[in-house]
Amino acid sequence: MKYSIITITILILLAGCDQPTVKDKDKNTAHVVKQTYLPPPPNKKIKLKEIDDTNFNAAYMYPEDTKKKETVKTPVLAPISTPDSMNKEECIAMITQEKFDKYAAMFGSEDASIKRCKMIKSTR
Repeated sequence: MKYSIITITILILLAGCDQPTVKDKDKNTAHVVKQTYLPPPPNKKIKLKEIDDTNFNAAYMYPEDTKKKETVKTPVLAPISTPDSMNKEECIAMITQEKFDKYAAMFGSEDASIKRCKMIKSTR
């Protein structure tokens, strides 16, 4: 009972809050009236001035850089190498023969699988 009174009250309020409509005589359809404010036109007529733009100078607008450019020398980095070189037997001892053959087939040569072993050894 309590909720039905509240529901009916809300429905009555919502039904009464409709926007004003005006029937269009030509189409017999209702459309919403929008209230818009248009400012009055300016009192003074403005005439645009003609501008002479022949004084453009590219050298002035985009000057050349006269400062001496500093040369930045990049240091040459030596390749990272492990202190001891690894051979095939050490690599097979570290990983199994199956993985060594798998890496050799995957990378195309035994040298590549030895490089893989060096990388694994350096991460441990």
